[in-house]
Amino acid sequence: MPKNIIVIGTGLPHDELEFESLHSQISLLDYDISVFNPDISSFYGYSLDHYLGKPSLNDTNSFKLQEQLAHWRREILGAVRAGKTVFLLLNELQEVYVATGEKSFSGTGRNRQVTRHVTSYSNYALIPGGINVVNSKGTSMTLCGKDNVLATYWAELGTVSEFRVFVSDEGVRPLVITKTGNQTVGAYLKCKDAQGTLVLLPYIDFEREDFTYERKGETYFNKKAIQTGNQFISSIVGVDKVLRQGGEFTPAPDWVAQEKFVLLKEQQIRNKLLKLETKIDALQKEKEHLQQALASETELKGLLYEKGKPLEAAILKSLKLIGFEASQYRDSESEFDVVFESKEGRLIGEAEGKDNKSVNIDKLRQLEMNIHEDFSRDEINEMAKGALIGNAYRLSPPEDRSDFFTEKCQTAAKRSSIALIRTTDLFYVSKYLSSNVDKVFAKRCREAILDTVGIVVFPNTPEYETQAPETVVTKPN
Repeated sequence: MPKNIIVIGTGLPHDELEFESLHSQISLLDYDISVFNPDISSFYGYSLDHYLGKPSLNDTNSFKLQEQLAHWRREILGAVRAGKTVFLLLNELQEVYVATGEKSFSGTGRNRQVTRHVTSYSNYALIPGGINVVNSKGTSMTLCGKDNVLATYWAELGTVSEFRVFVSDEGVRPLVITKTGNQTVGAYLKCKDAQGTLVLLPYIDFEREDFTYERKGETYFNKKAIQTGNQFISSIVGVDKVLRQGGEFTPAPDWVAQEKFVLLKEQQIRNKLLKLETKIDALQKEKEHLQQALASETELKGLLYEKGKPLEAAILKSLKLIGFEASQYRDSESEFDVVFESKEGRLIGEAEGKDNKSVNIDKLRQLEMNIHEDFSRDEINEMAKGALIGNAYRLSPPEDRSDFFTEKCQTAAKRSSIALIRTTDLFYVSKYLSSNVDKVFAKRCREAILDTVGIVVFPNTPEYETQAPETVVTKPN
């Protein structure tokens, strides 16, 4: 049996396997056999829009999906070129619309329209070179041809297999077809100069009703499922062995690379590949630069869900956008999460993130101590105003959160003239200022913090008062 088997995108009733999600960045080269279930529903996100009757992903999830499937496309190609066998369970075709990154604008003020450009995409984009896939369901199938590599596999698992798609393409070599119509529902793909194989298997639903049972509200695999899981693994190991035995060829010796053996079209293709590699290298560098820029820009989102040092970094960035000079302070005796000031005034801030509760009075005590420590420094002549910046219930969407600060915390804040700032409010203000130079609005935000005792209420951002909703337009493939 091969050393390692990895199952990606699904669970199997087997205790000795490694499992990873489609969101993983692992390399398939570490494994002898890989098994995929191309279900991309986990990329749809918390809130999902639809366009032309199909899921339409937001910009963030669009980027994640395309990046991940590109990763798996490279990994699958690299694995089969290295002589590995990759199995893909032919789950249903999932077609979605993803953002292209392009937007167009028309009108001004209240009549301003934003058009978001999208294009179609599918879960089968992870297959190198792509194949044609059409949704269809059924169970009436048969093996195709003699000496079929799935013969033993099919004898064990044919009765629990189903087809969910028809597949076709020039490089698709049928292994399983429908009994009526001869549609291909199982096949394998061979890449030139590759010892390995990508095998497309009819789907097996390991979570079907007769494979599971419930106990105390939890779902478990039953004995039949475990037996089927064991059969599946032993069967694909057998298929892998047959493919490896039948796919051996002699590696090209070094002397074949001599110029006198080079074919004309071979050289032409190599020249094209060389130019393409140069372009790919330039694009990869550009991608890395953009990824760094993206990481910097999305740091503000930490205001919505982070705690600790990442939350402090997001707060500093936000306060700078509002127009404060903001930094952390540390010396041999004191350490303050954030010190921020402008011509309107100077503040000492304390940041706190809570997983599933409100920010309590403990952090307020720490803040008051920091304010007095700060005032005791020789160079400080005026006591700073305090600001407690809280990210309560940080793992829940903002609209589902309860009070950010406990009643005791709010009462004590009023006694000590301390401002209480919700990081979600800070995010929406920062989101606007990160893309708009608006000194008047920024000043109003600074004044709101400095003038407020208790929970700060920021002014409404101008964009929400004037901008019309986005519309969507399809970009052709």
